[in-house]
This record gives sequence, structure tokens and C-alpha cells, in this order.
Amino acid sequence: MNEKDFVAFCRKTVAELKNAELEKIGVKITEDDVRILRMEEILNHRIVVLETKITEVSGSEYYEITYNGDKNIAYVDEYLKVAQRVVVM
Repeated sequence: MNEKDFVAFCRKTVAELKNAELEKIGVKITEDDVRILRMEEILNHRIVVLETKITEVSGSEYYEITYNGDKNIAYVDEYLKVAQRVVVM
């Protein structure tokens, strides 16, 4: 899977997962509402961190998709931003 196809797969996957949750309240997002924050490729594996923000519903949510190229399997981890704190250095 090349980089362009992987990015499209990730954005589509996150939009579908989020829409399954939002269906209950009649809100829907598109792939354009999913933003890529970081992407890495190590050997035959890819990792991408994505964000979707729907503040009126749930705040910032982050997704990490890890693609195992050897097994052709993707794993999706979902995170919710709980708080942001300022720490003086």
C-alpha cells in the first residue's frame, strides 16, 4: 500500500468509526473533517496519528492507526483529550 492509499484509508476509517458513534444524534462528518497530525514509516509498517474535532459533541479526539505490512492488518487506537495544563519550566 503506497502512502497516498494509506492516508485515504486512514481518513476513511476514522470518519466511518466516528460516524457510527454520531449516528445516534444525527451528526455526520466527512473524510475532510479528519486531519493528519503525524505519519511515520518503519520498515514495512506505518503509523499515523489523526485528529477529528467536533467541539459541540465531544471535543478533541485522536486516533492512532498502525499498519502491519507483513500481515496486512491495521490496528486503531482512540484517545480523548481530557485536559491541557501549563507547566512553568
